[in-house]
Amino acid sequence: MKLLRIIKKIAGKIIRWGYKLTYKLIPIDPKLVIFISFHGRGYSDNPKAIYEQMIKDPAFEGYRFIWFVKHHKKKDLHIPKAKIVEYFSIPYFYYMSRAKFWIINCKMPTYISKKPDQVYLQTWHGTPLKRLAHDIDVAEDTTFYRSGVSYGAMVGSYDIDVERYNYMISPNRFCTKVFQTSFGIDRKRLIETGYPRNDFLTNHTKEDVIRVKKKYGIPLDKKVVLYAPTWRDNSYVAAGYTFKLEVDFHEWKKKLPADTVVVFKPHYLIINTFENDQELDGFLYSIPAEAEISELYIIADQMITDYSSVFFDYAILKRPIYFYMYDLEQYASDLRGFYLDIHKDLPGKVYRNEGKMLEDMARNNYDYEQLKQFNAQFNNREDGHAAQRVLDVLKKER
Repeated sequence: MKLLRIIKKIAGKIIRWGYKLTYKLIPIDPKLVIFISFHGRGYSDNPKAIYEQMIKDPAFEGYRFIWFVKHHKKKDLHIPKAKIVEYFSIPYFYYMSRAKFWIINCKMPTYISKKPDQVYLQTWHGTPLKRLAHDIDVAEDTTFYRSGVSYGAMVGSYDIDVERYNYMISPNRFCTKVFQTSFGIDRKRLIETGYPRNDFLTNHTKEDVIRVKKKYGIPLDKKVVLYAPTWRDNSYVAAGYTFKLEVDFHEWKKKLPADTVVVFKPHYLIINTFENDQELDGFLYSIPAEAEISELYIIADQMITDYSSVFFDYAILKRPIYFYMYDLEQYASDLRGFYLDIHKDLPGKVYRNEGKMLEDMARNNYDYEQLKQFNAQFNNREDGHAAQRVLDVLKKER
């Protein structure tokens, strides 16, 4: 196993070296578009929403579309009207050099090179509660990620990527301001369109709700609580980030109404799996970390989260959100810090006590006026037409 990792590492270096020498020799195809979501984890998020709008738009008729996805053959993934290419394969580097348009929702590796005539649209993947990049205020010796890179190297990797952006999507006025300081991007490259992925939340139907519940085997007649916590920067093993459940689902079953079930969705970076206790069968539904979370939003009658940015999107549905922050002091001081005052600006109450939170949920004790004010500030662009607004910008680059 160790020898195989060494061989893969050497092969990767050779491929990157060959790419650096040859990428300029590969001509750009003006009608080729590539898509990457979460470093090739799948077909999801803003790139998916933009793609599905793009194939409907007559302006992009005759274009070719390529999705880069890790282990796509094993996943048996099929994307209508698109070619799927293995992420970080030799064809991946070829098509990165060939495509006119890059549509990507995550920071790209520093070794990727972009030609002046290529168009890089960075969609990003959430309105941040936690501070990002240059906005993180930490001691000079602080390290980041599992690789333990320095603060300077961390922000430097963002700087390299941002320099390549032609456009970066901002979902709201707040992000337009924050992205300029965190990413160091100039205002003229930020397009305040709203998030394309949220068009689905605005436009979804009752049939969509039924479809998603059937997909995950969730009873159609049950109310759903979605538990969607984030990852912790300081909780990881060699293979990836881990998450320790600090909730008592048996207590949830006792205190929540009998017509309620819980859907647990870990953050996409989490690698450990969670086994269901047999006593919780029919009450707790664990969803894979790589699942499309927007589908889970529409079936959820209430959400519980912590420091994840998921609540910005879920708020569009105007449903209750509860914040269970059992490790608040540690998270705020030892990790990144926040942009918002969590006791005043969030669309819901912060709980340290699990029992009190469950009592409020059971009684539907929730401040909807606070949610209304939150949406007016953070979701003012979410009208179901964000993807089309993005395409209208890209059309100018054809």
